[in-house]
Amino acid sequence: MKVQIIFYSMYGHVYQLAEAVAEGARQVPDAQVNLFRVAELVPDEILAKSGAKQAQKIFEHIPIATVSQLVEADAILFGTPTRFGNMCAQMRNFLDQTGDVWMKGELIGKIGSVFSSTASQHGGQETTITSFHTTLLHHGMIIVGVPYSAKELLTMQEITGGTPYGATTVTGADGKRQPSENELKIARFQGRHVAEIAQMLKRGKVV
Repeated sequence: MKVQIIFYSMYGHVYQLAEAVAEGARQVPDAQVNLFRVAELVPDEILAKSGAKQAQKIFEHIPIATVSQLVEADAILFGTPTRFGNMCAQMRNFLDQTGDVWMKGELIGKIGSVFSSTASQHGGQETTITSFHTTLLHHGMIIVGVPYSAKELLTMQEITGGTPYGATTVTGADGKRQPSENELKIARFQGRHVAEIAQMLKRGKVV
């Protein structure tokens, strides 16, 4: 059973969530879990000026995702930062190249799931994920989120990301806040939950 995690991260926050998602998915027996990043669109000089070029060095070893690889997966988890309540341009660019896959119906019946990050607590975490779902539905994917059996969703003792639509983190306007342990737990839960459902579907069991 193959699980792909495809993300874009500018400063490393979504990458940290992606690693936690992968950690959770790997807890499921027989799950083959691989991380991929989508291609960068921002010119190097702009990335360097903003500090993103240096931040991205921590995950530059992750291979670039290709559209053709999607058909090999049983489940795909997508990670994106928020851009004004929507996915980032880099992820949109990648998905916009999947027209041929859509025409052939090659993602129909596969599990799809999304996680995200925002600068502020109310910066569009939920709209980014739910608007992302529209593309997955057009592909005929089965959308899986994070049920409230993940008790970390109910945490009130701290500022935290995490929604029933998918794991999230809050970075702060300056990007200095890193994913909290509560947020990472939700991401691990999401990875494991998606992989478990994908495994049951592959085995022909009713979820």
